[in-house]
Amino acid sequence: MEPNKYLEDITEIKNIMNRSSRFISLSGLSGVLAGIYALIGAALAYTRLKMMSSANYEGLSGRSSSLWGTDVIRDLSLIAGAVVVLAAVTGFLMTLRKSKRSGEKIWDATSKRLVVNFFIPLISGGIFCLVLIQYGLPGLVAPATLIFYGLACINASKYTMGDVRYMGLAFLLIGLISTQFIGYGLYFWALGFGIFHILYGSMMYFKYDRNRNL
Repeated sequence: MEPNKYLEDITEIKNIMNRSSRFISLSGLSGVLAGIYALIGAALAYTRLKMMSSANYEGLSGRSSSLWGTDVIRDLSLIAGAVVVLAAVTGFLMTLRKSKRSGEKIWDATSKRLVVNFFIPLISGGIFCLVLIQYGLPGLVAPATLIFYGLACINASKYTMGDVRYMGLAFLLIGLISTQFIGYGLYFWALGFGIFHILYGSMMYFKYDRNRNL
């Protein structure tokens, strides 16, 4: 019995160390919902782009300084902003619910480091995207959002589940690939923020959440 007790003690110590150094209350279902929001947003953006004139569409796909401040940029920005807000609110509420169930604090030193390391690349990417639009390079906005989001996930992964790192690498890769297909950014954006989030969230749910909910 003694060896078994020692093994149990070692396992418990490892679990305590893991909880103290990593925020493990991220909800897999929130990732699935974020992906669904992104696909809906992509569909709305596609519909809006269909309403554009051919001249404006060519400008949005390539290089144009005349689109800054237009209704097209405004509408696409509103759609993207709505997707981000819905995903953030859903993620926070579901993570709060999961943390209460597991007895983990949602705001401690580890979660603070997670948030800081996630938002530094993300905010930098957002500012960079505004600069791209300002200088008439809207076709690079979708690749830039994918790349910087991937970097944000990689940067924050050391403070949460290691699987987040692999998702970040996938976003980074697809973002780099999309730089070679300017004009198809919306499809890559839907693939990354939509399909990848749904696949990742489902994997995380069945790997970490499902057994706790049974």
